[in-house]
Amino acid sequence: MKRRQFLQTGSIMSLPVFLGGLEVSAIAQSSLFNFINNDDDRVLVLVQLNGGNDGLNMVIPIDQYSGLSAVRPTLMIQENKVLKLTDKTGLHPSMTGLHQLYQEGKMAVVQSVGYPNQNRSHFRSTDIWTSASDSNKYVRTGWAGRYLDQKYPGFPEAYPNADHPDPFAITLGNTVNETCQGPATNFSFALASEAGVSLVEETIAAPEDTSCYSTEISYIRNTIKQSNAYATTVKNAFDKGNNIATYPATNVNRLADQLKIVANLISGGLKTRIYVVNLGGFDTHANQVQIGESEIGTHAGLLKNVSDAVSIFMADCKALGIHERVVGMTFSEFGRQIKANNSFGTDHGTAAPLMVFGDCVNQAVFGKNPEISANVAAQEGVPMQHDFRSVYASILIDWMGASESNVRNLLFNDFQKIPFIKNCSIPSSVDEQDLILETKIYPNPCTEYATLHFESQGAHTNVMVLNALGAQMDILVQKTLSQGSHEINIPMSQYTPGTYFVRVTSGDKISTAKLVKM
Repeated sequence: MKRRQFLQTGSIMSLPVFLGGLEVSAIAQSSLFNFINNDDDRVLVLVQLNGGNDGLNMVIPIDQYSGLSAVRPTLMIQENKVLKLTDKTGLHPSMTGLHQLYQEGKMAVVQSVGYPNQNRSHFRSTDIWTSASDSNKYVRTGWAGRYLDQKYPGFPEAYPNADHPDPFAITLGNTVNETCQGPATNFSFALASEAGVSLVEETIAAPEDTSCYSTEISYIRNTIKQSNAYATTVKNAFDKGNNIATYPATNVNRLADQLKIVANLISGGLKTRIYVVNLGGFDTHANQVQIGESEIGTHAGLLKNVSDAVSIFMADCKALGIHERVVGMTFSEFGRQIKANNSFGTDHGTAAPLMVFGDCVNQAVFGKNPEISANVAAQEGVPMQHDFRSVYASILIDWMGASESNVRNLLFNDFQKIPFIKNCSIPSSVDEQDLILETKIYPNPCTEYATLHFESQGAHTNVMVLNALGAQMDILVQKTLSQGSHEINIPMSQYTPGTYFVRVTSGDKISTAKLVKM
């Protein structure tokens, strides 16, 4: 890509207003632009899978094949073709790249990530995931935007400046991502493509103070200046950066196209902390698999694109020497229902697994496989084990360096720390079973009541009952319990017969268990 082509096309979206009196040239020429590898140079890459990813077809519960074969006969992957992560869990056979990353100790799986009272609307659930709000609350800011606002208060006034010449976040696409929405404006800079930065002529606005629209005109002028300042630093990073790994040809794998730009900009010295990339097409109501060939089809192709793109990106980061600065994670607005539908596809569901990847990630599968039986309820989704805000909290604290108290404020809720981040320079391992809270529920099935038995960690404990659709039916405990054995009565007489799930958290330990009401 030629420098002139890089400047000619593209768009800048949702940009800050004031420049603090600094000229664009002063910012662009700052020596700080070339200084990397300080204490604040860690990068987070968010990979958004739009449409609602079928997690059961991505991270396959090998120990649940009997139940899967009964409820997903048209979608079943042959067991001998599953790429094993552990004896109980594997990946779709198209995901060879991510399987290799796991074998190299550079990837973790977090099982059954969701939230109470799952909303199965694409738009509302995406809003919940990007804002990190409770499902019954409407929040105008994004979780990453609130984090950046804590770190850089007062934005957008006086930004960019000599200390912070670069965008704090970049969205690869035509519009900024709501994840980065701050109280005043969005922290991210939209970059549509490799040729996606253009400088705007400041003379397009009329002279100041000549009409009743002088305030609006001044706003436009300042926005253009700020736009050009960020465009200049992004352009400089692009020119200085490089890609060493061999990516697919442009437009063959759209996610790989985006990640190629991310690697180029990081290697070029850009100080941006957060990148948001995305891939659509995961709303697989029909023809998720090819009839008679469940290992191929629409979803298999999407998973292959994700796997190939991430593995090439990580190889590029390694070759460029930036591999210990980058951690990424996938997410989607919801999973799919457990039962296949009649169109060789799946419908909107609840929780789903996600991936965390990078050289500084612990190799582990966090959480149990969901329990799949032949008598799955109509429209039943995978029950939540990990609240998605626990994933965000773990990223912010262990990777981005935020304090636990600040994270609790910006995420609204209690969370469980998930140790998927490690010290890059020190070999380490984690026993994911240490984070599983062992519980017993009896009788099960039940009629009037059931008894929950568990070992408290002497920490804040939450016990909730969810139905098969992910709706929160009751909160039985929400307080700190003493360390040791506890038994809690679960009244079931008010519930209609069917499948329910009891989710228990105690400290950082979690359990979600199925409970059947007769």
